[in-house]
Amino acid sequence: MKRTELERRERDLRKMEKKKITPGQKESMSVGDYIDGLFGLFRYDEEEIFNASDDEDVLEMLENMKGEHPEKQWDVIIRKAVNKTKVAQKDKAYESLRILAGIQPVTT
Repeated sequence: MKRTELERRERDLRKMEKKKITPGQKESMSVGDYIDGLFGLFRYDEEEIFNASDDEDVLEMLENMKGEHPEKQWDVIIRKAVNKTKVAQKDKAYESLRILAGIQPVTT
């Protein structure tokens, strides 16, 4: 076997080891997974997201996100999920989701 082939196999093995999960440990979701997950939970029309402030599934997703990702990524996840809906009242939905998640308001 060529050296490059051996190195590729070693890299693949390391990647597979990283992705392994032990029994009882749930697999963590990436930032993109949370964006897609939140987007999938939203009920909305062209104007607004209806369940941004009171849905238990959305709250659970936000709590999991807070546990798995650093605080600096929370805003990114929420904002991109809201932007993906293309609703007119994005800022209202964004603030409602921040309040639902218990995230402190942005101070500038």
